[in-house]
Amino acid sequence: MRSLRQIVRTAARGFGRWRHSPQVWLAFALGFIACFLLSGKVLDFASAHGTSLQLFEPFIWVFGDADSILLISLCLLLLFADLPALDNEAPLFLVRTTRLRWMAGQVLYLALATLLFVGFILLSTCALTGACAYKANLWSSTAAVLGYSNIGESICIPAFVKVLELTFPYPCALHIFGLMLGYSLVLSSVIFFFNLLRGKLGMIAGTLFSGFGFFLTPQTITELLGLSTRQGSTANILFGWLSPLNHATYYMHNFGYDSLPRLEDSYLFFAAASLLFYGLSFWRVRGYAFYFTGTER
Repeated sequence: MRSLRQIVRTAARGFGRWRHSPQVWLAFALGFIACFLLSGKVLDFASAHGTSLQLFEPFIWVFGDADSILLISLCLLLLFADLPALDNEAPLFLVRTTRLRWMAGQVLYLALATLLFVGFILLSTCALTGACAYKANLWSSTAAVLGYSNIGESICIPAFVKVLELTFPYPCALHIFGLMLGYSLVLSSVIFFFNLLRGKLGMIAGTLFSGFGFFLTPQTITELLGLSTRQGSTANILFGWLSPLNHATYYMHNFGYDSLPRLEDSYLFFAAASLLFYGLSFWRVRGYAFYFTGTER
């Protein structure tokens, strides 16, 4: 129990720093602004055409797309850029506990902070939808218009027919939330490990990780390499398995008639990748040379 209390207190210390951290407030503010700008297209379309809207549909259509997930996940670079936080209280924690318990507290903080941030994004889109939406687990007339016509594509709203026909809003929103959370957990673990590995390389590693995912999206590869339709279909399947960002994109999954990853494959991928980088972080902290801000070296 003593070990568990020390781990929880270490994690709680991470949240205690939020009150005085401008970059944390900036990360959440940018996340909300992104939600406002991205979901505004769906809300404006429904308002202009007088069509109904389901409560979770702005979240589903906005964050079912790789570009939007990438944009939101980059806010995590701000949220976790300075981890591990080696402020004046860090020596006290390290003296009163072990490195491994301190590390476990850091990992717990990362996981909970990521969950809180992704939950904030979901609640922000629901709040922006407001009273104009209904709560029933049925697709709206707005979704039908966007999905079964080329209007959604023309205004860059990724409403896909196979999503409409093979699922319902509540389970769809839950899976998109889970996929975003999985991708964000991997990104935060990458940032943390490379910050521990050498100096403050986490920002660079996180940016490269995100850029790698963006480069391997089917649209980018097809345009860059000038692939034919058949080659583009093969690339779509290949990079659907290789790219973390594609694993986080809901419509880039196997719904029963293609060779793309299944949802459970993506959850397993994110869990394995997160555990790998967290395991590497535990290994690295054993020989990590601590230097604390505000103290003499």
